Amino acid sequence: MDLNRVMLIGTVVTDPEMRFTPNGAAVTTFRLVAGRNYSAPDGERREEREFFSVVVWNKLAETCSQYLQKGRRAFVEGRLQTRSWEGQDGQRRYRTEVVAQQVLFLDRPSAGAAPAEAQQEGETDSSDEDFPFES
Repeated sequence: MDLNRVMLIGTVVTDPEMRFTPNGAAVTTFRLVAGRNYSAPDGERREEREFFSVVVWNKLAETCSQYLQKGRRAFVEGRLQTRSWEGQDGQRRYRTEVVAQQVLFLDRPSAGAAPAEAQQEGETDSSDEDFPFES
């Protein structure tokens, strides 16, 4: 049995961008940073940060677009997916992303009420050819 599952807690570092595929499916993307603290061999405490690209589909995409914003804390659960495309210079490009199935908002928004949890409910992910843009 195989398993492809990612769970992250971090800070949203870009405002979510929502777009629609040609068939009308909503897709929202944002970046999340998560860090870890560790002790270096010399005993000094250090922090290492990792940035993640997150892709959210359908109703969950709409919810994230509406309530998430740069600076908010979030829990993201999903799977890793790597997609590829040919850049304008003819070079093959690759991007590994977290395709989120669940997003929890861990802090309160600056204004308005937001749901504390958003989760994909029985919706299927769109295929790669439905992806509306290249990065």
